[in-house]
Amino acid sequence: MLVALMKRAASRWLIGAVIAALALAAVPAAPAFAGDRVEELSARLDAGNSEKTRIAAVTALGRLGDKKALKALVGALRDKSATVRAIAAVSLGKLAHRAALPALREASNDDDDLVRKRVKEAITLINGGNGIEDDDATVAADTGETSKAGFGKKPKALTARPELFVVVKSSSDDSSGKLDKKTRKLHAEIAKLAMSGELKATQVVTTTAKDADKYGLDGHNIDVIITKLDTKTAGSYIEVEAQLRIAISDERGKMLSFVSGGAKVSVKKATYNTSYLPELRREALENAVKGLFDKLLAHLRRGAGA
Repeated sequence: MLVALMKRAASRWLIGAVIAALALAAVPAAPAFAGDRVEELSARLDAGNSEKTRIAAVTALGRLGDKKALKALVGALRDKSATVRAIAAVSLGKLAHRAALPALREASNDDDDLVRKRVKEAITLINGGNGIEDDDATVAADTGETSKAGFGKKPKALTARPELFVVVKSSSDDSSGKLDKKTRKLHAEIAKLAMSGELKATQVVTTTAKDADKYGLDGHNIDVIITKLDTKTAGSYIEVEAQLRIAISDERGKMLSFVSGGAKVSVKKATYNTSYLPELRREALENAVKGLFDKLLAHLRRGAGA
């Protein structure tokens, strides 16, 4: 059964193109096939390709969880798209390979606020995973201060302080189509878990009331609503598209605003099997959450006056 599953995953990943944006949580693919994908995806990061193609490529490289992707991801830190640079930084943090530290420290001066934040998070992950204490250069990047003589060779990293208190209140599958109640409930749970995972993975958000009280943070509730989950033929590919709308309310339940976005997963029609559909839907929903997350975060921070 395991072999069959690996073959299914290989067929899908060798030809599928994942379209997502910004921060992601890497999901390792089957090791036997991950290395074969690195060269193909790295080529798609060429500056001559569209931003959409480069975003899909760097996202897929991060999902491989293969250290062979290190060189391509480091190169993506210099991409002209801030979205590509941010995803590359997150992926390098997930890989936790210390060889990425020099490039990440250089990228800590990026012009984009979000990229700098993701770079700092990646440096912290790599240092922690390799038992490295932050050096002067890293602390300077984290605090925005220049290193001073006598500051010390191995200063301790500053403890991150959350800026937002966010709770996932509910999730639902309100997409059109003839899906049964059980399937819709499953889709809603996938989206909710993906969003909860993203919230817990970022240092600027707390999901616990205790931290909110400690730092005096106002709360935000979010409802994750699946507005579209369609499967269609597009040329020689089968596409699964997920669209989400995030409803944001305050602690008293007063509706404040919405953000929306989505993602697609494509599989070549010649190799498509209907048994793939549940997993393709899962991937589309998870990628939609990941692609929308930083937009949501920026929206919440603006609303909180951050």
